[in-house]
Amino acid sequence: MKADMKTMRVTLNDETIEVDEQTTVATLLEQRGFPEKGIAVAVDWSVLPRSRWDTTLTDGARIEVVTAVQGG
Repeated sequence: MKADMKTMRVTLNDETIEVDEQTTVATLLEQRGFPEKGIAVAVDWSVLPRSRWDTTLTDGARIEVVTAVQGG
């Protein structure tokens, strides 16, 4: 992160991490290596549809990412 950028803390799957204050859900997922498909995202306990992944995170946000698995 650049020195002049402000950061904030968010929790991603029970891990507290520091991100740039302009980070969106989509950017966070990309930075952390999550696949583009086959995942569900909740922010502060509410499921966030893919159409809203451009939402900017807030300080203290809790993000849960669940990967879909197939099986029988």
